[in-house]
Amino acid sequence: MQRAALLDAARSLLSEGGTEALTFPALAERTGLARSSVYEYFRSRAAVVEELCAVDFPVWAAEVSAAMDAAEDPAARVEAYVRQQLALVGDRRHRAVVAISASELDAGAREKIRAAHGGLVAMIVEALGEMGHEEPRLAAMLVQGVVDAAVRRIELGAAEEPPVITEAAVSMALRGVRG
Repeated sequence: MQRAALLDAARSLLSEGGTEALTFPALAERTGLARSSVYEYFRSRAAVVEELCAVDFPVWAAEVSAAMDAAEDPAARVEAYVRQQLALVGDRRHRAVVAISASELDAGAREKIRAAHGGLVAMIVEALGEMGHEEPRLAAMLVQGVVDAAVRRIELGAAEEPPVITEAAVSMALRGVRG
């Protein structure tokens, strides 16, 4: 229960104040634990983020998968893939992980996150193949690039509203630059 409380506090701190807000004293204060107790659960901020990814990423992937499963055809599955990921941008679980720089993570943690993202991208390879793409794995990575760019745009508070960014990303994913 303490570990879950620490992770919940970390999500809040990261989504409220970014990387600078995630400190062990702040985690201790939010959870009512002694600062030394926080170190019993996590050795570093990177370890906290790695655990957040391990806990939260499968939930996000399941949400994306469920949205895709509800779609009727390959193009609708690709659209659901894009829309669901962008819908999750406002979720504090997502915002918490985006808030911390991947450069603060050790190589093992970065590899785990890369593998998790690879699993997400793999979700649309079949749909893209069914749509006739000659290189569906490459197309899937490019679609994810569109999603990643849209996520950054939303996170930065771009001039466009999130629904406008989402529509543009769906259009790019399905129709390319033709709109």
